[in-house]
Amino acid sequence: MEKLIAKDLLKIHAVFFRPDEPFTWASGIKSPVYCDNRLTLTAPEVRADVENGLARLIRENYPDAEVLMGTSTAGIAHAAITAHLMNLPMGYVRSGAKDHGRQNQIEGRLEKGQKVVVVEDLISTGGSVIEVVNVLRDAGAQVLGIVSIFTYGMRKGLERLAEANVKNVSLTNFDVIAQVAAEEGYIQPDDIRRLIAFRNNPSDESWIK
Repeated sequence: MEKLIAKDLLKIHAVFFRPDEPFTWASGIKSPVYCDNRLTLTAPEVRADVENGLARLIRENYPDAEVLMGTSTAGIAHAAITAHLMNLPMGYVRSGAKDHGRQNQIEGRLEKGQKVVVVEDLISTGGSVIEVVNVLRDAGAQVLGIVSIFTYGMRKGLERLAEANVKNVSLTNFDVIAQVAAEEGYIQPDDIRRLIAFRNNPSDESWIK
């Protein structure tokens, strides 16, 4: 499944490698990869692979799941479609509480003690998804873990997940996509070393030619 999803994401340029012309992140860090998993929603065949894959991961890793909660905004659609496939309730967590109405931060019904799986599109440094986990825990939910489409496997992200004592399982990951990209001719085989160097230390730009 990791290779299937990798091929899907590369095909629709949801994950796009450009090691010789790096992208610049908002933080100023130069990156050889661009990732926009929202593009999966407008590609029905890829979308089907993704949502069926997420449902499979949840069944295999979190069989006791009672509610799916998407991250705002990228995880909402994936949580909704996957919950539909699994016949489970679904909601989502806002980045902050509303300043009007009931001032909700969690949208959808959530009872204390319910077993929740968080649905995210990608994991990089892990900060935003851990905020969602903490909001759900503060509301009394039992967070079983996270499912995501893609993870960079960055050290900072792995450390944060470990500190928060929360598990993440992803459909595919940076290493697999880099390997498939080389096999399919999107990048050169010797670019893999540069990509992994970026992933291991994004602030070190020595991988740039």
